[in-house]
Amino acid sequence: MSAVAFFLFTLIYFSSSCCSAARFQHRHRYMERKLMIALASKIGINYGRKGKDIPSPYQSINFIKSIKAGHVKLYDADPETLTLLSHTNLYVSITVHNHQITSLGTNQTTAEDWVKTNILPYYPQTQIRFVLVGNEILSVQDRNITANLVPAMRKIVNALRAHGIHNIKVGTPLPMDSLRSTFPPSNSTFREDIAGPLMLPLLKFLNGTNSYFFINLQPYYRWLRNPMNTSLDFALFQGNSTYTDPRTGLVYHNLVDQMLDSVILAMTKLGYPHIRIAISETGWPNSGDIDETGANILNAATYNRNLIKKMTAIPPIGTPARPGLPIPTFVFSLFNENKKSGSGTQRHWGILHPDGTPIYDIDFTGQKPLTGFNPLPKPTNNVPYKGQMWCVPVEGAKEAELEEALRMACGRSNTTCAALAPGKECYEPVSIYWHARYAVSSYWAQFRTQNVGCYFNGLAHETTTNPGESFVLLPKLDKNNSTYCHGSCGRGRISVDFFFVWNVL
Repeated sequence: MSAVAFFLFTLIYFSSSCCSAARFQHRHRYMERKLMIALASKIGINYGRKGKDIPSPYQSINFIKSIKAGHVKLYDADPETLTLLSHTNLYVSITVHNHQITSLGTNQTTAEDWVKTNILPYYPQTQIRFVLVGNEILSVQDRNITANLVPAMRKIVNALRAHGIHNIKVGTPLPMDSLRSTFPPSNSTFREDIAGPLMLPLLKFLNGTNSYFFINLQPYYRWLRNPMNTSLDFALFQGNSTYTDPRTGLVYHNLVDQMLDSVILAMTKLGYPHIRIAISETGWPNSGDIDETGANILNAATYNRNLIKKMTAIPPIGTPARPGLPIPTFVFSLFNENKKSGSGTQRHWGILHPDGTPIYDIDFTGQKPLTGFNPLPKPTNNVPYKGQMWCVPVEGAKEAELEEALRMACGRSNTTCAALAPGKECYEPVSIYWHARYAVSSYWAQFRTQNVGCYFNGLAHETTTNPGESFVLLPKLDKNNSTYCHGSCGRGRISVDFFFVWNVL
């Protein structure tokens, strides 16, 4: 072969190779984009099971189908549920428990065993699309878990690829408090304590695996902190109010976009402007405590209906900072979960009753016009409550249950129930019932500012109804937030006198 011929052959060969590589990359980007849109167009539902009356997995999956959700997110990798989800049209996300992260992050064999146990028996018949490693691990005190998060994610990806699985993305859901500041979006940054040790390795991993930054996004709590200065309509995707970021000039028409761009711009500041984003939890509570303004059925329905309309739009709307970005989204949640502690809203995010009937109508396809839903009752709690509240035991509680409430209330601090000791001013009348009434009120008074609710596993509740006309004894707070008795105990008689009156200012 002449030198000229050899040169032409080499030129044609490499040109062909380059063209083939370019075509492959173009097709790969096209398929990735197509998958992104497919994932984002199927609105997901969070399937939590921390409730006393949650239906069976079989019933729950049928309910998920009935609301036309396209994706279900599990907080575990339950074998029964994964089996029942096979041969359905539902995409599936599964979760690695927080306590499993350290062992997965330190041992590749453990990660391979986890994949063999929790994915291979079900995939691909069950359309697993996301593996979420942990859930809001920043709330966990064990630093080994945080340190092993990214290593665990990397080892799971290695195990998946060893079995030829490339279309399952691995991520971790983080809360908005992973950001030091979020307003305005252009001012957002990750917290200093996690920016270097956690966020940089995490973002590098997500970028390298073309995965998603998963964020748990709850505009309700952001709005609740200042309901008089933040428009409720702005939080619910309605009305004409806007906000313009003074640095970027970007115009925001809703709170969700503002919060999402806070995350996007914080990632950009760490050198990762193009990582995709997914909303692992979002919603609005359908009920709550008396002073949890705006937690009602109408607002919950309005928020979720408008959210779904936005996220299922074709072409995708994205955010002001990332227009056209498809954003996979999971509504929180399928059912109310009455085993959760904390304030009332923690237990009231569901869209279905346990029998499958809707708390409010919703269309997960986004195709139903917003005007096509039946009207809902007008809420009465869209402005802050300014009256009095009492924390009282529920009617009909058994003595054994009240004993448990008494132990819970008195076990955290020596001062909470000091007045109930023999010989003290609140010892009489000697009764589990009356002591429990004082204890729950005293506990609520002492720790209310630390997000302690008047709940006690369902044994107490708030009321605006004065439980008695004569208050002889009131637990009060001193300057050290310790409770003390005010007045006399009414010895020798049973009076309605063991209540804490909370004035909401």
